[in-house]
Amino acid sequence: MKKIINIRELLVNKLHWGIGIFVCLLLLVAELERMAAERVEVVELHTTDESGEEQTTRLWIVDDEGLQYLRVGADGSGWFNRILSSNAVKLTRNGETIRYRTVFREDKSSRINALMQAKYTWSDTYIGALVGGRNDSIPIELHPLL
Repeated sequence: MKKIINIRELLVNKLHWGIGIFVCLLLLVAELERMAAERVEVVELHTTDESGEEQTTRLWIVDDEGLQYLRVGADGSGWFNRILSSNAVKLTRNGETIRYRTVFREDKSSRINALMQAKYTWSDTYIGALVGGRNDSIPIELHPLL
């Protein structure tokens, strides 16, 4: 009987260690994602939800040929759905908030992905791996509204 108790205790102890290691790994992945997302330039996109409330989303941005670009994964997101409802958005960059009209530029996907990779380096690679890649991402071109 004593041997059975020792085996049970051993199994419970190993299970606790396994759970602890798993939780630590999850926390590490979450912290790496946070660090990766915020370590280079991040802008704030201001959109309006269906109830009329402003929603702010922190995103990466790149510049190409005088225009600014955001990027959304092919599976979309809440902020992207709000853009689809109204293609006019506000963006805060370097403390300045400007209104923009958005244009989806699937034809520039390779170019914008390359610029994002060059600017955000390992962060882009890491987050891309978490979301399943960047191949079908959609660049969003921003045109200032006067």
